[in-house]
Amino acid sequence: MHCFANTAAGHKALLRALTRKGRRVRVVLEATGLYGLDLALALSAQEGIAVMVANPRAVRHFAQAMMQRSKNDRLDAGVLREFAARMPFQPWARPGENTLALWAIARRLEVLVKQRTAEKNRQHAARISQAVPLVVRREIARSLRELENGILRLRREARRCIAADARLQRQWELLCSITGVAEVSAVTILAELAMLPEDRDVRQWVAFAGLDPREYSSGTSVRKQTRISKVGNRHLRHALYMPALVACRYEPHVRDFYQRLLKRGKKKRQALLAVARKLLHAIYGMFRTLQPFDGTRLFAFMPAKTA
Repeated sequence: MHCFANTAAGHKALLRALTRKGRRVRVVLEATGLYGLDLALALSAQEGIAVMVANPRAVRHFAQAMMQRSKNDRLDAGVLREFAARMPFQPWARPGENTLALWAIARRLEVLVKQRTAEKNRQHAARISQAVPLVVRREIARSLRELENGILRLRREARRCIAADARLQRQWELLCSITGVAEVSAVTILAELAMLPEDRDVRQWVAFAGLDPREYSSGTSVRKQTRISKVGNRHLRHALYMPALVACRYEPHVRDFYQRLLKRGKKKRQALLAVARKLLHAIYGMFRTLQPFDGTRLFAFMPAKTA
């Protein structure tokens, strides 16, 4: 077993080892965010190397199926080798530089927005508490100003990346035509979807977001409630949730669909996730047809009967 540093120099050493004698190789690695992204980019740029970025949960379940109880680097490498040999190979689509920049900006923007929400909650608690001194309240206010400035800078840079690509710009405009999709949500949705290969169908989009239903039943006695799998991109899933919530209030066709789900016995969260899945279907269709959002295409509106 050979070890290589996860640095530019380590990547070059790995490439030399893999391409020795001009052989063609396949490499499978787990998706580990930025830690694995640079390696995937380096490998995919090298001729003769095919790269697959595997879902970590799929690899973990594969290891469990092999009765792998312990975990260390050597064992993990062996599991990935067996995974590559036995499972279908799905080549990783290398994104463009502009897409990568937008993706990184969107991920950072998501972090700052969450931090801002947390600071606003602290500020509210501090204002109504007599135990919190003035210096703490001022510090929270200062932190909020810095977060607001950071969010504003990232939003401007995201718009610059989008404007530099005609395809992204058109998709951005289509996303903003959906009732409930605000700028930050649109940036995250667009960035995450832009990382997907263009040949993926709508079912693969839904699975990528982890919004696909997961059935659990056995015979006639075991039948648990159907839930979403969550085996997918949580960033995209979370970015769709708030637009779904707003659309349920202000878009008549979405609201009607949501109310009908509730009347059928669905819980509010289940109904909202179903709306989020429908919105993802709508986005897929909009990107393919380049037509703005139209609720009648996915949500059959049933107006209330008049007395």
